[in-house]
Amino acid sequence: MISESTIQAVRDFSAQRDWDRFHTPENLAKSIIIEGAELLECYQWTPQAPALDSGHVQEELADVLTYCIMMADSLGVDMDEIILAKLEKTKRKYPAELMREDPQAAQERHWAARGERI
Repeated sequence: MISESTIQAVRDFSAQRDWDRFHTPENLAKSIIIEGAELLECYQWTPQAPALDSGHVQEELADVLTYCIMMADSLGVDMDEIILAKLEKTKRKYPAELMREDPQAAQERHWAARGERI
């Protein structure tokens, strides 16, 4: 997971600029999506992923992660806790053995959970 020192560095950076007042959950959610779109743009019109050593993908990914840290802080949630809880829920929804034996089952379970058909 992301280290506590990195999380604190993000907190300090924002606090030093008095940006916390703008970091509402709504604004942070928007920023996550905007930065996610910029990350996706790195892959637009390319037949394969760009080289990671170019740094652009890493910078955009860092932006997404930074906003995710800020949002978790804004909501007062523990990132490890919510990630592990979601993994447990997803394990029950998509059992590893079934997914290995029948990959089509993953898609069927996804659509069934949404109340839709393939």
